[in-house]
Amino acid sequence: MEQITEWLKDRPYYDGQLAYQRRTPGSAAATAAIDLDHRVAGALSRRDIDEPFRHQTAAIEAVRAGDHVILATPTASGKSLAYTVPAFERALESNGTTLYVAPMKALINDQAATLRDIAADLGFGESVDVATYTGDTSTKERENIRARQPDIVLTTPDMLHQSFLPYGTSPHHWRWLFQQLETVVVDEVHEFRGIFGSHIALVFRRLSRLAEFCGSTPQYICCSATIGNPIEHAAAVTGQSASDFTLIDEDASATGPRQWLFWNPPLREDAEVEDESQSVPDATADFQPPVEVPHHNEIIGGERRSHHPETVRLFCDLVQQGYQTLVFTRARQGAEQYANWCDEQLRSRGAGDLAEQVTAYHSALDDDRRTTIESDLREGMIRGIWSTNALELGIDVGSLDVVLLDGHPGTSMSTFQRAGRAGRGQNPSLVILVASPNPLDQYCMANPDQLFEGEPEQAAVNPSNQQILDDHVCCAAHELFLDTDDDEYFGDRYPSAVTSLTDEGRLERFSTKRGLRWRYGEEQSPQHQMDIRSIDDRQIDLYDPLRETTLTTLSFGDALRDAHPGAIYHHQKRTYRVTEVDYDADRADLESVRTMGYTRPLTEKRIAIDEELTTKALATNNDVSVGFAELTVSEETTGYMLYDHLTDEEGIEQMFDEPLPERSIHTRGLYFTIPPAIEQDLRLASDREDGLIASIHALEHALISLFPLEILCARRDVGGLSTNYHEETGLSTVFVHDGHPGGVGLAREAFDSLDAMLMRTLEMLQGCPCDDGCPSCVHSPQCGNANRTLDKRLAIRLLDHLLGNAVVQ
Repeated sequence: MEQITEWLKDRPYYDGQLAYQRRTPGSAAATAAIDLDHRVAGALSRRDIDEPFRHQTAAIEAVRAGDHVILATPTASGKSLAYTVPAFERALESNGTTLYVAPMKALINDQAATLRDIAADLGFGESVDVATYTGDTSTKERENIRARQPDIVLTTPDMLHQSFLPYGTSPHHWRWLFQQLETVVVDEVHEFRGIFGSHIALVFRRLSRLAEFCGSTPQYICCSATIGNPIEHAAAVTGQSASDFTLIDEDASATGPRQWLFWNPPLREDAEVEDESQSVPDATADFQPPVEVPHHNEIIGGERRSHHPETVRLFCDLVQQGYQTLVFTRARQGAEQYANWCDEQLRSRGAGDLAEQVTAYHSALDDDRRTTIESDLREGMIRGIWSTNALELGIDVGSLDVVLLDGHPGTSMSTFQRAGRAGRGQNPSLVILVASPNPLDQYCMANPDQLFEGEPEQAAVNPSNQQILDDHVCCAAHELFLDTDDDEYFGDRYPSAVTSLTDEGRLERFSTKRGLRWRYGEEQSPQHQMDIRSIDDRQIDLYDPLRETTLTTLSFGDALRDAHPGAIYHHQKRTYRVTEVDYDADRADLESVRTMGYTRPLTEKRIAIDEELTTKALATNNDVSVGFAELTVSEETTGYMLYDHLTDEEGIEQMFDEPLPERSIHTRGLYFTIPPAIEQDLRLASDREDGLIASIHALEHALISLFPLEILCARRDVGGLSTNYHEETGLSTVFVHDGHPGGVGLAREAFDSLDAMLMRTLEMLQGCPCDDGCPSCVHSPQCGNANRTLDKRLAIRLLDHLLGNAVVQ
C-alpha cells in the first residue's frame, strides 16, 4: 500500500490533489482468558475463537457482574461476542431471553445468521432458538415465533414500537417475552440520535415499564462506534442511570497498517463549467483528464471542482490494479449513477470483466439483492462497489483493500466507521478521503490532524421533547394504565403531559384503590398513527397527473422548501416542475420536463425568544452575552431563484404574489449578541452599507457548516438566523437552533462548546484562499436569500473581536 501514493501521483490526471498522507501502524491482538460454559466454548472453538480479545472478556465479565455495558470500539473489533456469550449462557442456564434491537434489517439478518451458526455448533442435544421478527416476517412465521418462544429475538425499533409493546401484557402475544427478558442488546446505539434517537429513547422507557409490570428487570448491552459521550448517550437512550453503566472502549483486536490519503480536487478556474455529466472522462487505457469547456486561467478563490469525477477516476484505477474497493457516497441515486459511470469507463478500457463486478448498494434494494451483494463481497466476486451509509454499520462484508470516501461523511465517527470496512484483521488497507467543495471538507483538508487527534463528536437525544413525549405517553397508556409514579420513566414533563392530554380527550382519568390512573381514550392505536423516524405528521403528496400516480411524499416543511409552485424536483433520474400546490388537500402536482436548471427557495424567517433557559458570557469576550432558550421559529417561502445549471449564472428571481403558508416550530437554540462597540467597528471597517449584516450572516453560515465536527448531526438538522437588530435583545444577534420541533439537544451541546466552535470557524475562514466568500467557506445550500449579503473579510474581523484577538479602538 505504501507504493500506491507514488503510483497515483504518476497518473495523467494528477494535478497536486494529494493534500495530506498518514500511515497508522497495525497492532497484534491481545487476548484474556475467561471461563465459558463448555457448550458455548466448544461452539466458539469451532469458529477459531479459543480465547476472546481482552475487551471482549472485560465486557462479558461486566455483564456477569450485573452492570449495564456500553462497548464503544471501532468497526470489526468483535463487539458482537460481548452479547453473544451472555445471550447463549443465559438461554442454556436459566431460559433467559435476549432481545436484540438494531436500526437496520440488513444488520439484523447478518447477526441472526451468525447466531444461528453458533447455535448449530453447541453440540448434540443442545439448542438455542434464534428468531428474527421484522417487517418482512410473514404472518404465519410471526405466529410461529410467538408460539415457540425463542431464546433470542432480533428486531428493529420500529417493530418494537408497533408490534411488541402494544401487546406486551397479552398472554397470546408477548407477555412471555417480558416475563423472561434478561438482556436487551442495543446495537449501533450511536445511530439512535436526533429525532429518531429521541423517539427510541421513549420506546425503551416504555419497554422498561412493561418489563417491570411483568416482573423482569432487563440488563442493557449497548454497542457503539467511538463517540465523545458513550456512557451518557447509552444512558439517555435506554433510560437507565449512567452510574450503572460500565464503559469498555479499548480495542484489543488485531489491526493492520492503514494508509490515509486526503485528496483535494483542484481549484476551479474562471468560466469553468461544473457539469458532472460531461466532466467524467471518456476514458482510454491511460484515463485522460476530462474534456472541459475552454476557460481563462484566472483562479476563482477557493471554489473547487466537483469531487465525484475525482472519485470515479480513482475507483477505476484502483479496481484495475486489483484492489477490492468500496466507495461511500451520500445519495442512493448517486451510488447508482456513479457505479454506472465506472462500468462505462472500465468497458472503454477493455475491462468488461471488471465492469461486470461493479455494482451499487443502498437501503432501497430488496433484501435478496442486498444479501447477494454482501455474500459476493465476502467471496471476492464483487471487485468494486458504490454504497450509501447502508454499509457503514456492522454487516460482515469480509476484508476489503480500499475505502474511498466520496466527500467527508459529516463526522469523524462515520469517517472511521467507514474506513474500518477495509483491511480487517492484520491486512493492510488504504483509505482516500476525496473532499467536496463544502466548508467542512475544506476545513479537514486544511486541518488533517484534527481527524486523528481531535475529540470525537457528542451524540444527542432529547426524550423530553414535548411533541414526541405526548405521543409516547399516549402509547404507554394504551399498553398499560398510566400511574402518577410513571414520571420515573418519562421525566419531569410527564405530569403536565398527562394533564394536557386529558384536557384534549386523548387520555381518560379514572379512580382506583391505588389512586388516580389514566387510560388511552381513542379507538385507533396510537402506535400505528406515529412515525418514530420523523416528527412532522403532515405529509404532502407529490402527484403526477399524467401518469395518475403519487411519486413520493414529503413532510410539510420539506415540501414548502423543495416542492413549492415552480420548483424543479428530481426523482428517480427524472426531472419535474411543480405546476400547482393545494395545501388544503396536501397535494402538489408535477409535470415531467427536460431541463438542466434547478431552483432554490427564498425564505423569510423570524425568531421569538419564548423562555430563557440559561445564559453566560463568552469565555473569550465577557461583553458578549450567550443564551440558550426555548424559541419559536417562523418561516415563509416568498419566492425562488431559477438557475441555469450549465452556466450557473446569477439566477432569475421569481417572487410569489403571496407567500406560501407559514411554518412555525417551537424548538431550542442558542444565540449571542454583538456589543455596540464591535458593531461600530464593523461599520467603520466596511465600504458597504450592509457590512454589519453581511458579517454576521457570513459568520452564521460558517459556524453552522462546522457543527458536525462537534456534534453528531447533519447540516440540515441545524438552522440559523442573523439580524442586525432583534427586538428582544436590542442588539445584533446570531441565532443557531435545532431544526426539529421541540429540539433534539444539538444546540444545547453547541452552547457548552461555543468558544471552541467559533475558533474553528475562524481557522476555516482564514484558511480558505477565496477573497469574497465561496461554497468552501460561507455559502450555504440552505440559505433563505440565495447567499446574498455575505462578507467573509468582515466575518473574520468579527470573529477576531469575539475571540479576544482584537481590541475595539
